[in-house]
Amino acid sequence: MSLLSIFLLLNTVVFSVHSLPNAELPAFREAPAFRNGRECPKTTWLSSPANYHDPSIIHIAMTLDVTYLRGSVAGVLSVLQHAACPENVVFHFIASHRRAELLRTITSTFPYQTFHLYHFNTDLVKGKISSSIRRALDQPLNYARIYLADLLPMTVRRIIYFDSDLIVVDDVAKLWKINLGAHVLGAPEYCHANFTNYFNYRFWSNPAYAAALRGRRACYFNTGVMVIDLGKWREGKYTEKLEYWMKVQKKYRIYELGSLPPFLLVFAGDVEGVEHRWNQHGLGGDNLEGLCRDLHPGPVSLLHWSGKGKPWLRLDSKRPCALDSLWAPYDLYRHSTLFCDS
Repeated sequence: MSLLSIFLLLNTVVFSVHSLPNAELPAFREAPAFRNGRECPKTTWLSSPANYHDPSIIHIAMTLDVTYLRGSVAGVLSVLQHAACPENVVFHFIASHRRAELLRTITSTFPYQTFHLYHFNTDLVKGKISSSIRRALDQPLNYARIYLADLLPMTVRRIIYFDSDLIVVDDVAKLWKINLGAHVLGAPEYCHANFTNYFNYRFWSNPAYAAALRGRRACYFNTGVMVIDLGKWREGKYTEKLEYWMKVQKKYRIYELGSLPPFLLVFAGDVEGVEHRWNQHGLGGDNLEGLCRDLHPGPVSLLHWSGKGKPWLRLDSKRPCALDSLWAPYDLYRHSTLFCDS
């Protein structure tokens, strides 16, 4: 086991509340119990990491923090509501602060579901992050997806990574079962991308850097929805490959967009393509203004409010976009003006 793996493993067992001067976490209504149908395969005991190799278990990873907690809860509800075998879904949450409180909130909202929480030590990336065009993209937790192979138990061999600003409107098992072939990860691809939009002149003027994309298909993919073979990731040391580009960025500033460019530099053109229906992204508009957008043509299995505009903020401000109404039914937030425990 590498020193990095040991470092991360030691941190996963710490559940003390981070001493930050934060306000109370939002309260949520309890979700209903979602049960398996008769056709669902029997699984081994879900709470034991030793049994996570069971192919009947679907593993989903998400980050968990105060800012996006409302989105995370809606995302979990959407997955369970549309899953044919919801009891076979295990959620793996990555958090950096207020872990005990966040875990209590999630487990009290979904008391019948299996959850695990892992600590992400932000010191791993603080020295490797440079400012980008939007502050939210600079948060250390935004880079936690790079470390999933080290954070999660070795028995978790495949994971679906979801951002916290999306909802699933189809059975997640369909995404889980895609054949990755020889690839490390799968995601919806867009192979008419112009990579000059993602990297600046410092990148293109350096022959060694520009060579990283030479001869490869110009395929953009959004890292908010990924199916990852963690075994191949570990074998190929892909965390180190992504960290290399983060270090280059920190020193020379070769791009402006958060954690996406390193993924493009390492994986672009070498991704198992997934149907576009599994990431109808960009519903939050661009990274500067967050203007309203329409759906892309074609069927929809997942709606993703990537971009600056988040549906819960637009709904609360009474200035929602039309598509925000599709997110609203999954919102379990307990509005103080509507609900009272007395």
